[in-house]
Amino acid sequence: MGSPEARPREEAVNPLLNTQRHVHTAAVAGHRTALEDALRSYLHRRLRDAEAVDREFGRELAGETVRFTLGGGKRMRSLLAWWGWIAGGGTTDGEGAHSALQACGALELIQTCALVHDDVMDGSPTRRGRPSVHARHTAEHAENGHGGEPRRYGEALAVLVGDLALVWADDMFGEALAGVPRPGRARPVWRELRTEIMAGQFLDVRAQARRDRSEGAALRVNLLKTASYSVERPLHLGAAMAGADGETVDALRGYGRDVGTAFQLRDDLLGVYGDSARTGKPVGEDIREGKCTLLLGAGVRLAGEQEDAAARDLLARVGADADPAEVADTLDRLGARDLVRARCEELAARGAGRLDGLDLDPVVLEGLRGLAARTGTDPA
Repeated sequence: MGSPEARPREEAVNPLLNTQRHVHTAAVAGHRTALEDALRSYLHRRLRDAEAVDREFGRELAGETVRFTLGGGKRMRSLLAWWGWIAGGGTTDGEGAHSALQACGALELIQTCALVHDDVMDGSPTRRGRPSVHARHTAEHAENGHGGEPRRYGEALAVLVGDLALVWADDMFGEALAGVPRPGRARPVWRELRTEIMAGQFLDVRAQARRDRSEGAALRVNLLKTASYSVERPLHLGAAMAGADGETVDALRGYGRDVGTAFQLRDDLLGVYGDSARTGKPVGEDIREGKCTLLLGAGVRLAGEQEDAAARDLLARVGADADPAEVADTLDRLGARDLVRARCEELAARGAGRLDGLDLDPVVLEGLRGLAARTGTDPA
């Protein structure tokens, strides 16, 4: 523990701030624990069902789905859905709350589907600092000397893991919905969330295949693949289940679009300038794959505006033989990195401002403001 002098001055002057922060941290930890318990209980029940169908199916495929889902992640999407539930007037105890926790937890299974399938499509060797699902099964198949192509086997297993996670997500959500106050308002949000994430993934794959370098395309992918699915729709889903008024829903959705987009832009910066130990994925992977990001799109535009032929030629080779470190330096020199940083700050601040005037639970309000503040800071 550092001395009081080493802490921010306001905390040393006003110890109440420390107390309030500790209360908030404990409350958020309690929310995460409740969500984790609901998710774990449901998954263990489904695992027993799977083992009853077939022992190997249960142990290998269903077991892989459960292990991946419970084995990492910050539960951000389910936590935001829970905060949307509270913001919309939902209770934190009783049958309604229990059902809401299960419904919110279903988002973690959609996340499993998205991550496992995304790694297959991108050919990513790692996830969360460990071998990705398809990479691990490919290696095991090769080591065991089984017939067939190891890569195809590994990718097939990963596709099935993602598919099972999506099926279970629908089951988990549908089962819980009967116990919330406004199931009819929540169902359309769930449908939209699932469709939008597929649309975002499609646009991401297509932009990469067409070597699209436009800033507009990057922002569209960010909106559908990340902002909507990661922040806007989880908040919307929770609020809809509770029967929130229109003003609250509009404010939460506006917050979600802004902060969710900033979240992806920050992730793009981490992917180029971050630390693999923090991200769990190799730095420079987006450059090697030729991902359509605002960072790259801005760099291409700025290289043209500055008539920098060397930069234009280098950025044209992104996704082919361009060196990621050289691309990172070039984007920094052109001003693309600063542009994306500024955009993150602007979006995060605008998102936080949308909460002004809402009568929100203090823990939820501080949590949302804290997320916006972290999203708006330079990650690297």
